[in-house]
Amino acid sequence: MAGEFYARPKDGAPEDQWQTIEEHLTNVAEEAGRMALAFGAGPWGRAAGLLHDLGKYSEAFQRRLRGGPKVDHSTAGARRARALFGPGWGKLLAYAIAGHHAGLANGNDGSPSDLVSRLGESRRKRQIEPYERFDPRLLADLSLVAPPLKRDDERSGFQAAFFARMIFSCLVDADRLDSERFTSPDKAAWRDGWPDVDQLWTRLEAFLAGLRAKAAASPLNKRRNEILDACLAAADQPPGLFSLTVPTGGGKTYSSLAFALRHAHGHGLRRVIYVIPYTSIIDQNASVMRDALGDDAVLEHHSSLPVNDDQKDDGAAFRRGDLAAENWDAPLVITTNVQFFESLFANKPGKCRKLHNIAGSVIILDEAQMLPRDQLRPCLAALRELTLNYGCSVVLCTATQPAFGDAETFDSLAMRPRELAPDPERLYDEFRRVRVVLEGMLSADELAGRLAAHDQVLCVVNTRRHARDVFRRLAAGRPTGQVYHLSTLMHATHRRAKLEAIRADLAAGRPCLAVSTQLVEAGVDVDFPHVYRAMAGLDSLAQAAGRCNREGRLAELGLLHVFDCDKQEYKPPHSLIAPMEEGRGVLRRCAAGDDLLSLANIGDYFAGLYHRHKDRLDVGDILAELAPGAKNADFPFATVADLFKYFDSPGQPLLVCDENLRRRIVDGLRHAPNPGLFLRRAQPWLVQIYDHEIGQLERKGAVSRVVEGGLAVLEEPALYRDDVGLDIDLDAPGDPNKTYY
Repeated sequence: MAGEFYARPKDGAPEDQWQTIEEHLTNVAEEAGRMALAFGAGPWGRAAGLLHDLGKYSEAFQRRLRGGPKVDHSTAGARRARALFGPGWGKLLAYAIAGHHAGLANGNDGSPSDLVSRLGESRRKRQIEPYERFDPRLLADLSLVAPPLKRDDERSGFQAAFFARMIFSCLVDADRLDSERFTSPDKAAWRDGWPDVDQLWTRLEAFLAGLRAKAAASPLNKRRNEILDACLAAADQPPGLFSLTVPTGGGKTYSSLAFALRHAHGHGLRRVIYVIPYTSIIDQNASVMRDALGDDAVLEHHSSLPVNDDQKDDGAAFRRGDLAAENWDAPLVITTNVQFFESLFANKPGKCRKLHNIAGSVIILDEAQMLPRDQLRPCLAALRELTLNYGCSVVLCTATQPAFGDAETFDSLAMRPRELAPDPERLYDEFRRVRVVLEGMLSADELAGRLAAHDQVLCVVNTRRHARDVFRRLAAGRPTGQVYHLSTLMHATHRRAKLEAIRADLAAGRPCLAVSTQLVEAGVDVDFPHVYRAMAGLDSLAQAAGRCNREGRLAELGLLHVFDCDKQEYKPPHSLIAPMEEGRGVLRRCAAGDDLLSLANIGDYFAGLYHRHKDRLDVGDILAELAPGAKNADFPFATVADLFKYFDSPGQPLLVCDENLRRRIVDGLRHAPNPGLFLRRAQPWLVQIYDHEIGQLERKGAVSRVVEGGLAVLEEPALYRDDVGLDIDLDAPGDPNKTYY
């Protein structure tokens, strides 16, 4: 085949208007090199860009563009990288090139698809099409420098794998962006228009000045301003690891945002990433930030983000935020722990595309104590690497600061952050709103009777079954609208509506009795005079206390009533047993009259919990899986992605919504050219339930599948109720490991 070699066609255009391979490789090299400059690795990004599509110079690929069979065009560039730069650097680069469509492969697991096989280093040498028809000048000045890493000798394998994943991110994003600009320039134009960090800081300064001017000169606001001023003063400190230990009601959101934007503005950092534990509280944080900074300032990226019905499947009508969610190219990103941490250990292009934009960011971990214990060491290793080699500042933000500083438990991963708040012990005393009352054992009937004696009360329990049992006892004989139930048996849209109704009742002084699983605890903004909490870890008790007398309106301290329940009837989930026992240990050590939830007790609780379970802080042995790669660059990327699950839930999503929306979503998933948009549209209407529960519903004919083995759809509307959500037979008493939120 003579003539020009092309990278991709353009719909409806003659061949002489298609994109040439040389143009594409040059564009991607320039873009990926620019992206990698954020962490000092510009030559690596450029090399990945120039080599990634060399295989398109084959005659077979050119026939593919004209309707021929599929052709492997990635392995050629990976082999060339290995040949040019050797078994160390060359192999690191080869991972990104070989995986820029399919994902990062395992280094050498004995499968035909592992990197060693693709590079021709095994007897199963993979055959590739000849691709030598490129201009040699294209690669003439190609060179690499040593990865710009401050070495951590104990985790050099982890560091090298992290670096390879970052280069992969640069390549994937640059490749996708160049393709988009060529094939869909109208869509590409939607990406422009975000304000930068400096503009956001200017907006926030003006907003905070107005807020101070309007706020009453109360003792509460004086303390909030003291915290805010301390955060602003600390923003001049060099980038690194920080903590912000602020009690409930201390203005944590504004203070952390002010630190982050001023710190980014002063140190030339690129963006702020606000990481939140649950989607159930992301709306209120995003609303606060939009009020302060404007609607054009905030990118939300999480599973329950609503998608407007007027959005089409053809990329031209995507909103700017939809596109920025692909690569986090926005100055202020609000996301979830799941999205953030699973991306850092992922191997698929879609999840990894955003990673290079984390470099040079301020990362605020809201409710930092909620990092998963089973994956804690990998999470800390990732945070350490981001601060050490990728120009990030990390803020551990919470009222109950986890004890990550014990060298005996965490060895070189131990974290000793710089505290932003002025005198956290004093602040805790000044903001104290709650006194703990121990109630002993309460049956479901006794608990419902206690709750019924209050006009406004919140009860938080550990299992969905317990929540529903108490709710039904409490609701019997009371007017509709006074008693509320919250659990993950309700989809996100339903829970959001219930929380709005609860807040309205509380504000109006109407009777309001709410029973919830622990989903209500992680920063949900409600304020009850009484809260009942089933025994749990001290961090959970402290979170429940944050829903009691939150605004300090009571003449005396609010009451947190801590009770036990029948362990056989309402057995706590396995993941809660260790925190519960550690909490009981602190309780036994407390003298009469001591504050169970003091900062000292919280610190002892976390230190004991982590130390006693230090062999279970990396259940997948992810750090051990990556360590040997320091010698041979064989990294099990695909295996690690499977091992790192932020929430180890064996459940399945069930779509529950009205008939019209259900029909649009199902039709889109089955027939639309972009079914991913319809899957996102489904997210706010999904209920996560267990495999055996889905099976029960299928046997009753109440559930259908969009495709075989795919998304389950509820076909019996009567099974979803306004009061409790999905009305199914819940876990049998004594079953372990069942969801408790």
